[in-house]
Amino acid sequence: MAKTKKRKKGLPPGSIVFTGNRKVETTQLHYLKYDGQDIVEEDFMSDLIQEIPYSEVDQVDWYDIRGMHDISIIERLGKEFRIHPLILEDIPNTEQRPMYEEYDESAFLTLKAISFDPNKKKIGIEHVAIFFRKGLVISVQESDSDLFKAVRDRIKTQKARINQKGADYLTYALADLIVDEYFDVLDKIEEAIEHVEDRLMVEQANLNKSEIHMLKKELLVTRRSIYPLREAISRFSKSENPVIEPQTNAFIRDLYDHTIQVMDTVDTYRDIINGLQDLYISEVSLKMNQVMQVLTLVSTIFIPLTFLAGIYGMNFQHMPELQWRYSYYVLWAIMIVITIILILLFKRKKWL
Repeated sequence: MAKTKKRKKGLPPGSIVFTGNRKVETTQLHYLKYDGQDIVEEDFMSDLIQEIPYSEVDQVDWYDIRGMHDISIIERLGKEFRIHPLILEDIPNTEQRPMYEEYDESAFLTLKAISFDPNKKKIGIEHVAIFFRKGLVISVQESDSDLFKAVRDRIKTQKARINQKGADYLTYALADLIVDEYFDVLDKIEEAIEHVEDRLMVEQANLNKSEIHMLKKELLVTRRSIYPLREAISRFSKSENPVIEPQTNAFIRDLYDHTIQVMDTVDTYRDIINGLQDLYISEVSLKMNQVMQVLTLVSTIFIPLTFLAGIYGMNFQHMPELQWRYSYYVLWAIMIVITIILILLFKRKKWL
């Protein structure tokens, strides 16, 4: 996919610039309108939209944009629904940390959707922006992966609670789905950590320390993507904005509890990774010490043997032992006795 990463340096506030990497060829707009009775669903390609569909009746209009590189559709929605310029600026800004902001009877939430490839041990991050007010939700994601399919399926059943609720509850449902995905990702990370831990205990020599470092790095990326969400959801749960119905606050507080649980899990895994790193260093040091111990004991055994061999290897003319008939065998016997004595001594000291 073509990369179009840009920066906003020097531009005035409210400038709409896509700062990430282009992940789709053509931006898609999925429109869903619903209430307790009816559901209307349409799909559009951004370059083919002639008129933005909109309902004037008491229904919820949900515009789900997949692919945020095409800022023209964001500008059209912003003009159509009179969205604050600072919100439009933050929608395609993939470098924006998770946050929650409120404007005149509207609110804006950004968060990160994450995925994990267990084979490459790599975290994938996708920027998600959600704007909502009475009867209107606009969600924007970077790719065409359809992050919110589960919510859409619930709406289509026409029997779920969400069909009777407003835009604030839909926003909660979208954020809750992303947070639930965090738990699935963390489960995969836990399996990867356990796999590394098992290998560390049985085959230290075949375990590359880069595997531990990679997991640690990806966990830090995960933490950096999730950690600010705690503050954002906290503000969301404490909001007194009239766009949020009082009965929705209980669900948002539950979402906040889930966010805290995710953060605690991430911190726990980070401590485990740090422990594995220390354990790896300790295991490598222990293995090296064992090797050095064997080499030291072998050297210690050969020191007296080398001493005796050195003396009788000098070949002085008047060394009386050289003329003895059994001196060669006696010397061998002495060396063997010394070796046995040293080995028994080492075992007694539990050095072997």
